[in-house]
Amino acid sequence: MTGNSALYLGFDLSTQQLKSLAVNSDLKVEHEVKFDFDADAKGFNINKGVLTNDAEHEVFAPLVMWLQAIDVVLQRFKDDGMEFGRIRGISGAGMQHGSVYWSGEGERTLESLDSSKSLEEQLGTAFSHPYSPNWQDASTQEQCDAFDNCLGDETRLANITGSKAHHRFTGPQILRFRIKYPEKYENTSRICLVSSFLASIFLGKVAPFDIADVCGMNLWDIKAGAWNQQLLSLTAGSSDTSALKRKLGAADVPDDGGALLGNISPYFVNRYGFNNSCSIAPFTGDNPSTILALPLRPSDAIVSLGTSTTFLMSTPHYKPNPAVHFMNHPTTAGLYMFMLCYKNGGLAREEVRDNLLQVAHSSSDPWQRFDQVASSTSPLGQTPDLASPMKIGLFFPRPEIVPNVRAGTWRFIYKPETKKLTVADNTTWHQPEDDARAIVESQFLSLRLRSRDLVESPSGANSHFPPQPRRIYLVGGASRNAAIATIAGEVLGGWEGVYRLDVGENACALGAAYKAVWAMERKPGQTFEELIGSRWKEEAFVKKIAEGYQEGIYERYGPAVDGLQLVEQEVLKGEKGR
Repeated sequence: MTGNSALYLGFDLSTQQLKSLAVNSDLKVEHEVKFDFDADAKGFNINKGVLTNDAEHEVFAPLVMWLQAIDVVLQRFKDDGMEFGRIRGISGAGMQHGSVYWSGEGERTLESLDSSKSLEEQLGTAFSHPYSPNWQDASTQEQCDAFDNCLGDETRLANITGSKAHHRFTGPQILRFRIKYPEKYENTSRICLVSSFLASIFLGKVAPFDIADVCGMNLWDIKAGAWNQQLLSLTAGSSDTSALKRKLGAADVPDDGGALLGNISPYFVNRYGFNNSCSIAPFTGDNPSTILALPLRPSDAIVSLGTSTTFLMSTPHYKPNPAVHFMNHPTTAGLYMFMLCYKNGGLAREEVRDNLLQVAHSSSDPWQRFDQVASSTSPLGQTPDLASPMKIGLFFPRPEIVPNVRAGTWRFIYKPETKKLTVADNTTWHQPEDDARAIVESQFLSLRLRSRDLVESPSGANSHFPPQPRRIYLVGGASRNAAIATIAGEVLGGWEGVYRLDVGENACALGAAYKAVWAMERKPGQTFEELIGSRWKEEAFVKKIAEGYQEGIYERYGPAVDGLQLVEQEVLKGEKGR
Protein backbone atom coordinates (compact mmCIF):
# COMPACT_ATOMS: atom_id res chain seq x y z
CA MET A 1 0.00 0.00 0.00
CA THR A 2 1.68 3.23 -1.12
CA GLY A 3 1.29 6.52 0.68
CA ASN A 4 -0.56 8.04 -2.29
CA SER A 5 -3.16 5.27 -2.28
CA ALA A 6 -3.94 5.41 1.42
CA LEU A 7 -7.23 6.78 2.73
CA TYR A 8 -8.11 7.87 6.24
CA LEU A 9 -11.63 7.95 7.65
CA GLY A 10 -12.95 10.56 10.06
CA PHE A 11 -16.34 10.23 11.79
CA ASP A 12 -18.46 12.78 13.64
CA LEU A 13 -21.34 11.49 15.76
CA SER A 14 -23.33 14.58 16.69
CA THR A 15 -26.81 15.17 18.08
CA GLN A 16 -28.55 15.24 14.71
CA GLN A 17 -26.24 13.42 12.29
CA LEU A 18 -23.50 10.88 11.78
CA LYS A 19 -21.09 12.32 9.23
CA SER A 20 -17.99 10.75 7.77
CA LEU A 21 -15.40 11.58 5.16
CA ALA A 22 -12.27 10.05 3.70
CA VAL A 23 -9.10 12.00 3.00
CA ASN A 24 -5.90 10.91 1.33
CA SER A 25 -2.37 11.52 2.57
CA ASP A 26 -2.40 14.97 0.98
CA LEU A 27 -5.51 15.81 3.04
CA LYS A 28 -7.78 15.98 0.01
CA VAL A 29 -11.34 14.81 0.66
CA GLU A 30 -12.22 11.91 -1.68
CA HIS A 31 -15.53 10.69 -0.20
CA GLU A 32 -18.15 12.24 2.06
CA VAL A 33 -21.45 10.85 3.37
CA LYS A 34 -23.87 11.50 6.20
CA PHE A 35 -26.88 10.04 7.98
CA ASP A 36 -29.46 12.51 9.29
CA PHE A 37 -31.27 11.02 12.26
CA ASP A 38 -34.60 12.80 11.76
CA ALA A 39 -34.67 12.23 8.00
CA ASP A 40 -33.03 8.81 7.68
CA ALA A 41 -33.54 6.82 10.89
CA LYS A 42 -36.25 4.15 10.86
CA GLY A 43 -38.28 3.22 13.92
CA PHE A 44 -37.52 6.06 16.35
CA ASN A 45 -39.88 8.83 17.41
CA ILE A 46 -37.13 11.41 17.70
CA ASN A 47 -37.08 15.17 17.16
CA LYS A 48 -33.78 16.81 16.23
CA GLY A 49 -31.97 13.59 17.03
CA VAL A 50 -33.23 13.12 20.58
CA LEU A 51 -36.06 12.04 22.85
CA THR A 52 -37.11 14.07 25.89
CA ASN A 53 -38.65 13.56 29.30
CA ASP A 54 -39.67 17.10 30.16
CA ALA A 55 -40.86 16.18 33.65
CA GLU A 56 -37.29 15.34 34.67
CA HIS A 57 -35.47 17.64 32.18
CA GLU A 58 -33.98 14.59 30.47
CA VAL A 59 -32.71 14.61 26.88
CA PHE A 60 -31.37 11.36 25.43
CA ALA A 61 -30.81 9.38 22.24
CA PRO A 62 -31.54 5.70 21.44
CA LEU A 63 -28.29 3.78 20.98
CA VAL A 64 -29.76 1.46 18.37
CA MET A 65 -30.32 4.50 16.16
CA TRP A 66 -26.58 5.17 16.20
CA LEU A 67 -25.88 1.57 15.21
CA GLN A 68 -28.33 1.90 12.35
CA ALA A 69 -26.51 5.07 11.26
CA ILE A 70 -23.11 3.33 11.17
CA ASP A 71 -24.56 0.52 9.04
CA VAL A 72 -26.08 2.99 6.57
CA VAL A 73 -23.05 5.30 6.39
CA LEU A 74 -20.76 2.41 5.49
CA GLN A 75 -23.24 1.21 2.87
CA ARG A 76 -23.37 4.72 1.41
CA PHE A 77 -19.58 4.76 1.19
CA LYS A 78 -19.80 1.46 -0.68
CA ASP A 79 -22.46 2.87 -3.02
CA ASP A 80 -20.18 5.89 -3.58
CA GLY A 81 -17.48 3.57 -4.88
CA MET A 82 -15.06 3.87 -1.99
CA GLU A 83 -12.40 1.15 -1.91
CA PHE A 84 -12.39 0.06 1.73
CA GLY A 85 -9.10 -1.77 1.22
CA ARG A 86 -7.35 1.60 0.79
CA ILE A 87 -8.32 2.77 4.28
CA ARG A 88 -5.23 2.71 6.46
CA GLY A 89 -6.49 4.46 9.59
CA ILE A 90 -9.69 5.62 11.28
CA SER A 91 -10.44 8.19 13.95
CA GLY A 92 -13.56 10.03 14.97
CA ALA A 93 -15.35 12.54 17.16
CA GLY A 94 -18.39 12.28 19.37
CA MET A 95 -20.52 14.90 21.08
CA GLN A 96 -18.92 15.46 24.44
CA HIS A 97 -20.09 14.25 27.85
CA GLY A 98 -22.67 11.66 26.71
CA SER A 99 -22.37 8.21 28.29
CA VAL A 100 -23.02 4.67 27.01
CA TYR A 101 -23.58 1.70 29.35
CA TRP A 102 -22.47 -1.72 28.02
CA SER A 103 -23.64 -4.99 29.54
CA GLY A 104 -21.25 -7.91 29.97
CA GLU A 105 -23.12 -9.85 27.31
CA GLY A 106 -22.92 -6.84 24.99
CA GLU A 107 -19.16 -6.69 25.41
CA ARG A 108 -18.87 -10.34 24.44
CA THR A 109 -21.13 -9.84 21.42
CA LEU A 110 -19.02 -6.88 20.29
CA GLU A 111 -15.94 -9.10 20.29
CA SER A 112 -17.55 -11.83 18.14
CA LEU A 113 -19.72 -10.06 15.56
CA ASP A 114 -21.17 -12.06 12.66
CA SER A 115 -20.30 -10.34 9.38
CA SER A 116 -23.48 -11.64 7.74
CA LYS A 117 -25.62 -9.48 10.05
CA SER A 118 -25.88 -5.75 10.64
CA LEU A 119 -24.67 -3.98 13.77
CA GLU A 120 -28.25 -3.04 14.58
CA GLU A 121 -29.31 -6.70 14.49
CA GLN A 122 -26.53 -7.88 16.80
CA LEU A 123 -25.91 -5.05 19.25
CA GLY A 124 -29.46 -3.83 19.79
CA THR A 125 -29.53 -5.46 23.23
CA ALA A 126 -25.86 -4.98 24.08
CA PHE A 127 -26.46 -2.24 26.62
CA SER A 128 -27.62 -2.21 30.22
CA HIS A 129 -29.46 1.02 29.36
CA PRO A 130 -30.74 1.62 25.83
CA TYR A 131 -30.21 5.40 25.80
CA SER A 132 -27.36 7.88 26.00
CA PRO A 133 -27.90 11.18 27.83
CA ASN A 134 -27.44 14.09 25.46
CA TRP A 135 -25.40 17.23 26.21
CA GLN A 136 -28.71 19.18 26.38
CA ASP A 137 -29.83 17.09 29.40
CA ALA A 138 -30.49 19.21 32.52
CA SER A 139 -31.60 16.52 34.98
CA THR A 140 -28.55 16.55 37.25
CA GLN A 141 -28.71 19.75 39.32
CA GLU A 142 -28.61 17.82 42.60
CA GLN A 143 -25.62 15.83 41.42
CA CYS A 144 -23.85 18.97 40.16
CA ASP A 145 -24.25 20.54 43.59
CA ALA A 146 -22.68 17.44 45.12
CA PHE A 147 -19.74 17.60 42.69
CA ASP A 148 -19.14 21.31 43.32
CA ASN A 149 -19.15 20.68 47.09
CA CYS A 150 -17.09 17.48 47.00
CA LEU A 151 -13.72 19.23 46.73
CA GLY A 152 -14.81 22.36 48.60
CA ASP A 153 -16.41 24.58 45.95
CA GLU A 154 -16.79 25.02 42.20
CA THR A 155 -13.46 26.85 41.92
CA ARG A 156 -11.58 23.91 43.42
CA LEU A 157 -13.44 21.50 41.15
CA ALA A 158 -12.54 23.62 38.11
CA ASN A 159 -8.89 23.76 39.19
CA ILE A 160 -8.72 19.96 39.37
CA THR A 161 -10.95 18.84 36.47
CA GLY A 162 -10.86 21.88 34.17
CA SER A 163 -14.53 22.78 34.69
CA LYS A 164 -17.04 23.34 37.43
CA ALA A 165 -19.92 20.85 37.51
CA HIS A 166 -22.32 21.05 34.58
CA HIS A 167 -25.57 19.18 33.98
CA ARG A 168 -24.19 17.51 30.86
CA PHE A 169 -20.87 16.36 32.33
CA THR A 170 -20.44 12.61 32.59
CA GLY A 171 -19.58 12.30 36.29
CA PRO A 172 -22.85 13.87 37.50
CA GLN A 173 -24.70 11.84 34.85
CA ILE A 174 -23.19 8.55 36.06
CA LEU A 175 -24.02 9.45 39.66
CA ARG A 176 -27.65 10.09 38.76
CA PHE A 177 -27.78 6.89 36.67
CA ARG A 178 -26.52 4.84 39.63
CA ILE A 179 -29.15 6.33 41.93
CA LYS A 180 -32.08 6.16 39.48
CA TYR A 181 -31.25 2.76 37.94
CA PRO A 182 -29.33 0.75 40.58
CA GLU A 183 -29.93 -2.62 38.87
CA LYS A 184 -28.90 -1.31 35.47
CA TYR A 185 -25.80 0.25 37.02
CA GLU A 186 -24.93 -3.05 38.67
CA ASN A 187 -25.36 -4.84 35.34
CA THR A 188 -23.12 -2.33 33.53
CA SER A 189 -19.83 -3.89 32.50
CA ARG A 190 -18.23 -0.82 30.89
CA ILE A 191 -19.07 2.86 30.54
CA CYS A 192 -18.08 4.71 27.38
CA LEU A 193 -18.18 8.29 26.23
CA VAL A 194 -19.79 8.82 22.83
CA SER A 195 -16.32 9.05 21.28
CA SER A 196 -15.03 5.84 22.84
CA PHE A 197 -18.33 4.08 22.02
CA LEU A 198 -17.81 4.82 18.34
CA ALA A 199 -14.17 3.75 18.52
CA SER A 200 -15.24 0.52 20.25
CA ILE A 201 -17.52 -0.44 17.37
CA PHE A 202 -14.64 -0.31 14.88
CA LEU A 203 -12.12 -1.82 17.28
CA GLY A 204 -14.32 -4.81 18.17
CA LYS A 205 -13.76 -4.27 21.89
CA VAL A 206 -14.37 -1.45 24.34
CA ALA A 207 -11.91 1.36 23.60
CA PRO A 208 -10.23 3.53 26.24
CA PHE A 209 -11.11 7.17 26.79
CA ASP A 210 -9.25 9.82 24.84
CA ILE A 211 -6.88 12.11 26.75
CA ALA A 212 -8.89 15.23 25.81
CA ASP A 213 -12.43 13.88 25.99
CA VAL A 214 -11.86 12.37 29.44
CA CYS A 215 -11.59 15.97 30.70
CA GLY A 216 -15.30 16.50 30.05
CA MET A 217 -16.36 14.15 32.86
CA ASN A 218 -15.61 16.15 36.06
CA LEU A 219 -13.68 13.05 37.19
CA TRP A 220 -10.20 13.45 35.71
CA ASP A 221 -7.44 15.38 37.49
CA ILE A 222 -5.87 17.13 34.52
CA LYS A 223 -2.55 18.17 36.07
CA ALA A 224 -2.06 14.83 37.86
CA GLY A 225 -3.06 12.86 34.76
CA ALA A 226 -5.19 10.52 36.85
CA TRP A 227 -8.70 9.93 38.17
CA ASN A 228 -9.59 11.97 41.26
CA GLN A 229 -10.29 9.53 44.08
CA GLN A 230 -12.72 11.81 45.97
CA LEU A 231 -14.84 12.36 42.87
CA LEU A 232 -14.79 8.66 42.05
CA SER A 233 -15.96 7.91 45.61
CA LEU A 234 -18.80 10.40 45.26
CA THR A 235 -19.87 8.82 41.96
CA ALA A 236 -19.55 5.26 43.24
CA GLY A 237 -21.31 6.03 46.53
CA SER A 238 -18.49 4.32 48.40
CA SER A 239 -14.85 4.73 49.28
CA ASP A 240 -14.35 1.42 47.46
CA THR A 241 -14.19 2.62 43.86
CA SER A 242 -12.81 -0.59 42.34
CA ALA A 243 -16.09 -1.51 40.61
CA LEU A 244 -16.48 1.96 39.10
CA LYS A 245 -12.87 1.93 37.95
CA ARG A 246 -13.48 -1.36 36.15
CA LYS A 247 -16.54 0.10 34.46
CA LEU A 248 -14.52 3.12 33.35
CA GLY A 249 -11.53 1.08 32.22
CA ALA A 250 -9.70 3.41 34.54
CA ALA A 251 -6.29 1.82 34.19
CA ASP A 252 -6.08 2.66 30.50
CA VAL A 253 -6.23 6.32 29.36
CA PRO A 254 -3.38 6.71 26.84
CA ASP A 255 -1.62 10.06 27.19
CA ASP A 256 -0.55 9.95 23.54
CA GLY A 257 -3.45 11.20 21.41
CA GLY A 258 -2.05 9.31 18.43
CA ALA A 259 -1.39 5.98 20.14
CA LEU A 260 -2.90 3.27 17.96
CA LEU A 261 -5.54 1.23 19.78
CA GLY A 262 -5.31 -1.80 17.52
CA ASN A 263 -6.48 -3.04 14.14
CA ILE A 264 -10.03 -2.88 12.87
CA SER A 265 -12.48 -5.59 13.92
CA PRO A 266 -12.58 -8.63 11.58
CA TYR A 267 -16.30 -7.90 11.21
CA PHE A 268 -15.55 -4.91 8.97
CA VAL A 269 -12.83 -6.75 7.07
CA ASN A 270 -15.24 -9.54 6.16
CA ARG A 271 -18.38 -7.45 5.63
CA TYR A 272 -16.97 -4.44 3.75
CA GLY A 273 -13.47 -5.39 2.62
CA PHE A 274 -11.38 -3.24 4.95
CA ASN A 275 -7.71 -4.15 5.03
CA ASN A 276 -7.05 -6.18 8.16
CA SER A 277 -4.08 -3.90 8.97
CA CYS A 278 -6.30 -0.80 9.11
CA SER A 279 -5.58 0.85 12.48
CA ILE A 280 -7.88 2.60 14.93
CA ALA A 281 -6.57 5.82 16.48
CA PRO A 282 -8.20 7.34 19.57
CA PHE A 283 -11.54 9.03 18.94
CA THR A 284 -12.00 12.38 20.72
CA GLY A 285 -14.77 14.85 21.55
CA ASP A 286 -16.41 17.11 19.00
CA ASN A 287 -14.88 20.31 20.38
CA PRO A 288 -11.32 18.94 20.60
CA SER A 289 -11.73 17.55 17.09
CA THR A 290 -12.78 20.98 15.79
CA ILE A 291 -9.40 22.48 16.67
CA LEU A 292 -7.77 19.72 14.59
CA ALA A 293 -9.51 20.89 11.40
CA LEU A 294 -6.52 23.16 10.81
CA PRO A 295 -2.96 23.29 12.16
CA LEU A 296 -3.97 25.69 14.93
CA ARG A 297 -1.00 27.31 16.60
CA PRO A 298 -0.86 28.22 20.28
CA SER A 299 -2.67 31.53 20.85
CA ASP A 300 -4.73 31.21 17.66
CA ALA A 301 -8.44 31.44 18.41
CA ILE A 302 -11.47 29.90 16.72
CA VAL A 303 -14.77 31.72 17.23
CA SER A 304 -17.82 29.74 16.16
CA LEU A 305 -20.70 32.12 15.46
CA GLY A 306 -23.73 29.88 15.24
CA THR A 307 -26.93 29.68 17.26
CA SER A 308 -24.61 29.57 20.24
CA THR A 309 -21.13 31.08 20.42
CA THR A 310 -18.09 28.90 21.11
CA PHE A 311 -14.54 30.17 21.60
CA LEU A 312 -11.64 27.72 21.30
CA MET A 313 -7.95 28.28 21.84
CA SER A 314 -4.88 26.09 21.97
CA THR A 315 -2.65 27.28 24.82
CA PRO A 316 0.35 26.12 26.88
CA HIS A 317 -1.18 27.78 29.94
CA TYR A 318 -3.48 25.98 32.37
CA LYS A 319 -5.50 28.69 34.10
CA PRO A 320 -8.93 27.24 34.86
CA ASN A 321 -11.82 29.02 36.51
CA PRO A 322 -15.54 28.20 36.89
CA ALA A 323 -16.57 30.33 33.89
CA VAL A 324 -14.52 28.39 31.32
CA HIS A 325 -13.50 24.88 30.30
CA PHE A 326 -9.97 23.51 30.10
CA MET A 327 -9.09 20.16 28.54
CA ASN A 328 -5.96 18.39 27.48
CA HIS A 329 -5.10 19.03 23.85
CA PRO A 330 -6.21 15.99 21.80
CA THR A 331 -2.84 15.48 20.09
CA THR A 332 -0.11 17.66 21.50
CA ALA A 333 1.33 17.03 24.96
CA GLY A 334 2.00 20.23 26.90
CA LEU A 335 -0.87 22.10 25.28
CA TYR A 336 -4.41 22.59 26.58
CA MET A 337 -7.66 23.44 24.91
CA PHE A 338 -9.45 26.44 26.35
CA MET A 339 -13.17 26.67 25.63
CA LEU A 340 -15.97 29.12 26.29
CA CYS A 341 -19.59 28.27 25.51
CA TYR A 342 -22.43 30.78 25.36
CA LYS A 343 -26.08 29.91 24.80
CA ASN A 344 -26.84 33.35 23.36
CA GLY A 345 -25.18 33.94 20.02
CA GLY A 346 -26.99 34.11 16.72
CA LEU A 347 -30.44 34.26 18.28
CA ALA A 348 -29.56 37.45 20.17
CA ARG A 349 -28.08 39.09 17.07
CA GLU A 350 -31.13 38.10 15.03
CA GLU A 351 -33.47 39.78 17.53
CA VAL A 352 -31.61 43.08 17.10
CA ARG A 353 -31.57 42.60 13.32
CA ASP A 354 -35.35 42.09 13.25
CA ASN A 355 -35.97 45.12 15.47
CA LEU A 356 -33.90 47.27 13.12
CA LEU A 357 -35.92 46.08 10.16
CA GLN A 358 -39.22 46.90 11.87
CA VAL A 359 -38.11 50.44 12.63
CA ALA A 360 -36.85 50.95 9.08
CA HIS A 361 -40.08 49.52 7.59
CA SER A 362 -37.85 47.89 5.02
CA SER A 363 -38.04 44.61 3.13
CA SER A 364 -34.38 44.73 2.09
CA ASP A 365 -31.75 42.22 3.14
CA PRO A 366 -32.05 42.30 6.96
CA TRP A 367 -28.36 41.68 7.55
CA GLN A 368 -27.42 44.48 5.17
CA ARG A 369 -29.31 46.91 7.40
CA PHE A 370 -27.64 45.44 10.50
CA ASP A 371 -24.22 45.84 8.85
CA GLN A 372 -24.88 49.43 7.90
CA VAL A 373 -26.00 50.47 11.38
CA ALA A 374 -23.26 48.57 13.23
CA SER A 375 -20.55 49.91 10.91
CA SER A 376 -21.72 53.52 11.08
CA THR A 377 -21.87 53.55 14.90
CA SER A 378 -18.66 54.63 16.65
CA PRO A 379 -16.89 52.09 18.88
CA LEU A 380 -18.76 51.77 22.18
CA GLY A 381 -21.04 54.60 21.06
CA GLN A 382 -18.39 57.09 22.19
CA THR A 383 -17.68 60.58 20.90
CA PRO A 384 -14.12 61.25 19.65
CA ASP A 385 -13.26 62.06 23.26
CA LEU A 386 -11.97 58.71 24.53
CA ALA A 387 -12.99 59.63 28.07
CA SER A 388 -16.61 59.97 27.01
CA PRO A 389 -19.21 57.47 28.30
CA MET A 390 -19.35 53.97 26.78
CA LYS A 391 -22.49 52.02 25.93
CA ILE A 392 -22.25 48.45 27.22
CA GLY A 393 -25.09 45.93 27.33
CA LEU A 394 -25.99 42.30 27.86
CA PHE A 395 -28.42 40.71 25.40
CA PHE A 396 -29.72 37.31 26.50
CA PRO A 397 -32.95 36.06 24.87
CA ARG A 398 -32.24 32.75 26.64
CA PRO A 399 -30.87 32.10 30.13
CA GLU A 400 -27.08 32.38 29.93
CA ILE A 401 -24.33 30.35 31.57
CA VAL A 402 -21.51 32.91 31.14
CA PRO A 403 -22.52 34.73 33.31
CA ASN A 404 -25.17 32.55 34.91
CA VAL A 405 -28.25 34.79 34.62
CA ARG A 406 -31.84 34.60 33.49
CA ALA A 407 -33.03 35.73 30.08
CA GLY A 408 -33.11 39.51 29.75
CA THR A 409 -31.57 42.65 28.25
CA TRP A 410 -29.56 45.16 30.28
CA ARG A 411 -28.15 48.44 28.93
CA PHE A 412 -25.68 50.59 30.86
CA ILE A 413 -23.65 53.75 30.41
CA TYR A 414 -20.10 53.28 31.70
CA LYS A 415 -17.76 56.18 32.51
CA PRO A 416 -14.23 54.81 32.19
CA GLU A 417 -12.57 57.63 34.13
CA THR A 418 -14.70 57.15 37.25
CA LYS A 419 -15.59 53.48 36.60
CA LYS A 420 -19.23 54.27 37.34
CA LEU A 421 -22.28 52.61 35.81
CA THR A 422 -25.72 54.09 35.25
CA VAL A 423 -28.72 52.39 33.71
CA ALA A 424 -29.27 53.66 30.18
CA ASP A 425 -32.53 55.39 29.26
CA ASN A 426 -34.10 56.66 26.05
CA THR A 427 -31.98 59.81 26.14
CA THR A 428 -28.64 58.00 26.42
CA TRP A 429 -29.34 54.86 24.36
CA HIS A 430 -31.21 54.93 21.08
CA GLN A 431 -32.98 51.62 20.49
CA PRO A 432 -32.63 49.62 18.39
CA GLU A 433 -29.90 51.47 16.47
CA ASP A 434 -27.35 51.49 19.31
CA ASP A 435 -28.05 47.79 19.93
CA ALA A 436 -26.54 46.68 16.61
CA ARG A 437 -22.94 47.50 17.45
CA ALA A 438 -23.40 47.04 21.20
CA ILE A 439 -24.50 43.41 20.97
CA VAL A 440 -21.52 42.42 18.84
CA GLU A 441 -19.14 44.33 21.08
CA SER A 442 -20.67 42.76 24.18
CA GLN A 443 -20.17 39.23 22.87
CA PHE A 444 -16.55 39.84 21.85
CA LEU A 445 -15.73 41.81 25.03
CA SER A 446 -16.82 38.77 27.03
CA LEU A 447 -14.41 36.59 25.02
CA ARG A 448 -11.59 39.08 25.56
CA LEU A 449 -12.33 39.32 29.29
CA ARG A 450 -12.15 35.57 29.81
CA SER A 451 -9.18 34.87 27.56
CA ARG A 452 -6.94 37.81 28.50
CA ASP A 453 -4.80 35.79 30.91
CA LEU A 454 -3.98 33.28 28.17
CA VAL A 455 -2.75 35.54 25.36
CA GLU A 456 0.74 36.95 25.00
CA SER A 457 2.52 39.64 23.04
CA PRO A 458 4.09 38.38 19.82
CA SER A 459 7.84 38.01 19.57
CA GLY A 460 10.14 39.58 17.02
CA ALA A 461 9.24 42.70 15.07
CA ASN A 462 5.78 42.90 16.63
CA SER A 463 6.87 42.44 20.25
CA HIS A 464 5.61 45.93 21.08
CA PHE A 465 2.02 44.81 20.44
CA PRO A 466 -0.15 44.21 23.52
CA PRO A 467 -1.10 40.61 24.43
CA GLN A 468 -3.66 39.20 21.97
CA PRO A 469 -4.25 36.15 19.73
CA ARG A 470 -2.10 35.67 16.64
CA ARG A 471 -5.09 35.00 14.41
CA ILE A 472 -8.84 35.01 14.86
CA TYR A 473 -10.58 32.31 12.81
CA LEU A 474 -14.33 32.82 12.42
CA VAL A 475 -16.60 29.92 11.50
CA GLY A 476 -20.37 29.63 11.22
CA GLY A 477 -22.99 31.63 9.38
CA ALA A 478 -22.18 35.00 10.96
CA SER A 479 -18.56 34.76 9.77
CA ARG A 480 -19.85 36.09 6.44
CA ASN A 481 -21.09 39.30 8.03
CA ALA A 482 -18.57 42.07 7.28
CA ALA A 483 -19.44 44.28 10.26
CA ILE A 484 -19.16 41.39 12.72
CA ALA A 485 -15.77 40.38 11.31
CA THR A 486 -14.49 43.96 11.53
CA ILE A 487 -15.63 44.39 15.13
CA ALA A 488 -14.07 41.02 16.02
CA GLY A 489 -10.68 42.37 14.96
CA GLU A 490 -11.18 45.68 16.73
CA VAL A 491 -12.13 44.06 20.04
CA LEU A 492 -10.15 40.79 20.05
CA GLY A 493 -7.14 41.90 18.02
CA GLY A 494 -5.27 39.23 16.12
CA TRP A 495 -1.99 40.67 14.96
CA GLU A 496 -2.08 38.63 11.74
CA GLY A 497 -5.74 39.43 11.11
CA VAL A 498 -9.24 37.95 11.13
CA TYR A 499 -9.87 34.94 8.87
CA ARG A 500 -12.87 32.94 7.82
CA LEU A 501 -12.35 29.19 8.09
CA ASP A 502 -14.56 27.46 5.56
CA VAL A 503 -14.67 23.68 5.93
CA GLY A 504 -18.41 23.41 5.43
CA GLU A 505 -20.24 21.60 8.21
CA ASN A 506 -17.57 18.94 8.58
CA ALA A 507 -14.92 20.47 10.85
CA CYS A 508 -15.21 17.64 13.42
CA ALA A 509 -15.04 14.82 10.86
CA LEU A 510 -12.21 16.56 9.02
CA GLY A 511 -10.25 17.04 12.25
CA ALA A 512 -10.76 13.35 13.02
CA ALA A 513 -9.51 12.31 9.59
CA TYR A 514 -6.44 14.54 9.98
CA LYS A 515 -5.84 12.92 13.37
CA ALA A 516 -5.82 9.49 11.69
CA VAL A 517 -3.32 10.72 9.08
CA TRP A 518 -1.04 12.04 11.81
CA ALA A 519 -1.34 8.91 13.95
CA MET A 520 -0.34 6.67 11.04
CA GLU A 521 2.20 8.78 9.15
CA ARG A 522 4.04 10.82 11.79
CA LYS A 523 7.75 10.49 12.29
CA PRO A 524 9.10 10.00 15.82
CA GLY A 525 8.51 13.20 17.77
CA GLN A 526 6.61 14.90 14.94
CA THR A 527 3.69 16.91 16.27
CA PHE A 528 0.25 17.09 14.74
CA GLU A 529 0.82 20.74 13.90
CA GLU A 530 4.09 19.98 12.13
CA LEU A 531 2.78 17.13 9.98
CA ILE A 532 -0.62 18.58 9.11
CA GLY A 533 0.84 22.09 8.73
CA SER A 534 3.28 20.83 6.09
CA ARG A 535 0.41 19.40 3.98
CA TRP A 536 -2.50 21.73 4.72
CA LYS A 537 -3.49 24.02 1.85
CA GLU A 538 -4.40 27.22 3.65
CA GLU A 539 -5.67 28.94 0.51
CA ALA A 540 -8.30 26.24 0.08
CA PHE A 541 -9.89 26.76 3.48
CA VAL A 542 -8.92 30.18 4.83
CA LYS A 543 -9.53 33.74 3.67
CA LYS A 544 -8.54 36.94 5.43
CA ILE A 545 -11.72 38.97 5.87
CA ALA A 546 -10.78 41.80 8.24
CA GLU A 547 -7.90 43.52 9.91
CA GLY A 548 -7.07 42.34 13.39
CA TYR A 549 -5.05 44.49 15.75
CA GLN A 550 -5.32 48.20 15.00
CA GLU A 551 -3.28 50.43 17.25
CA GLY A 552 -5.46 52.79 19.21
CA ILE A 553 -8.73 50.96 18.56
CA TYR A 554 -7.71 47.78 20.39
CA GLU A 555 -6.47 49.84 23.34
CA ARG A 556 -9.73 51.80 23.34
CA TYR A 557 -11.57 48.58 24.19
CA GLY A 558 -9.31 47.85 27.19
CA PRO A 559 -11.36 49.93 29.66
CA ALA A 560 -14.54 48.47 28.13
CA VAL A 561 -13.45 44.98 29.23
CA ASP A 562 -13.45 46.26 32.81
CA GLY A 563 -16.77 47.96 32.11
CA LEU A 564 -18.34 44.72 30.91
CA GLN A 565 -17.11 42.96 34.04
CA LEU A 566 -18.79 45.61 36.19
CA VAL A 567 -22.00 45.27 34.15
CA GLU A 568 -22.03 41.52 34.75
CA GLN A 569 -21.41 42.00 38.46
CA GLU A 570 -24.24 44.52 38.65
CA VAL A 571 -26.66 42.18 36.88
CA LEU A 572 -25.61 39.24 39.06
CA LYS A 573 -26.23 41.34 42.17
CA GLY A 574 -29.75 41.93 40.93
CA GLU A 575 -30.21 38.20 40.37
CA LYS A 576 -29.31 37.42 43.99
CA GLY A 577 -32.01 39.81 45.13
CA ARG A 578 -34.73 38.12 43.08
